[in-house]
Amino acid sequence: MENPERYRMSKERLEALKEELNYLETVRAKEVADQIAEARSFGDLSENSEYDEAKNEQAKVYARISEVKDLIENAEVVEANEDNLPKDAVTLGSRVRVVDLEAEEELEFEIVGSQEANPMEGRISDDSLLGAGMKGHKTGETIVIDAPAGKLKFEIKSVRN
Repeated sequence: MENPERYRMSKERLEALKEELNYLETVRAKEVADQIAEARSFGDLSENSEYDEAKNEQAKVYARISEVKDLIENAEVVEANEDNLPKDAVTLGSRVRVVDLEAEEELEFEIVGSQEANPMEGRISDDSLLGAGMKGHKTGETIVIDAPAGKLKFEIKSVRN
């Protein structure tokens, strides 16, 4: 069998997934089972929208349980600066302030594993074009990212690890 995909994440993210799995398997699954039992008590299941809704919710819960189990089983916990880079270089866990030289806009990012990425909150994956492009660079350096929209230039203003 082929090696399953590994999901790089912090220890904190792995713990959060374990807590979510515990909640889904104990609390949420029981709530949905109770909803199904209550809907069954209404009689004819062929025209019972409450039953259909509860069964749909059960499917969603079981799908999420399966997804979370896969993430946990294939988690690769990485620590900040595990990449043997200098302490002042961008690595997983770094908070990086950059200036977009084209837009003359200052931005701040946290470099995280792919399962923790949330660009709207400034959390970008170390596998993304920008995250991978910054990796290993230090304060004061200019980096060029080859993106589908063209070349993007950033100057790294600060790196906190």
